Amino acid sequence: MHEIFSRFQAAEAEPRGELEHVNAYTLLVAVALSAQATDVGVNKATRALFKLADTPQKMLDLGEDRLIEHIKTIGLFRNKARNVMRLSRILVEDYGGEVPSSRAALQSLPGVGRKTANVVLNMWWHLPAQAVDTHIFRVGNRSGIAPGKTVDAVERAIEDNVPAPFQRHAHHWLILHGRYTCLARKPRCAACLIGDLCAYEDKFE
Repeated sequence: MHEIFSRFQAAEAEPRGELEHVNAYTLLVAVALSAQATDVGVNKATRALFKLADTPQKMLDLGEDRLIEHIKTIGLFRNKARNVMRLSRILVEDYGGEVPSSRAALQSLPGVGRKTANVVLNMWWHLPAQAVDTHIFRVGNRSGIAPGKTVDAVERAIEDNVPAPFQRHAHHWLILHGRYTCLARKPRCAACLIGDLCAYEDKFE
């Protein structure tokens, strides 16, 4: 396991999430919008939006209808717009307009689940939180790095199996590996950094 993550680290020492943001609030909104959508699609929708509304109060001032105009290319945009407005109001009224740094507080916000909370905790607060998406679930199980039948089980397996020095960046390395190398239908095993250490039996040449 140490060798696997040493290789990831050597290839990219400071992996970055691909959602564009300028502060904790815009990161929270971007991650909430990314559910069942691509980062590319979310970035296209939020570039203009975040120039107008980069704080909870500015989002409330913008209003739900104008928010919808910006994000209508994203799946489930009406429900997401409603949640963004509700969480923005809560942030203004209960948190002084600031994004909280605890998982419990984040998960209490409308439209914010454990994965979204973990992304914000990891990317903004630099905590070793593991946000398990479809890529990580696939890579964790296929490679043997973090097997589990549920998202929560894979999250716990990452926490248990990945050596402490690599915990902070583990989820980004695994996401990027799943997005660009360990593809769902035909993984690029011949180009894989960890192919010789991977438990996947049906490797593609």
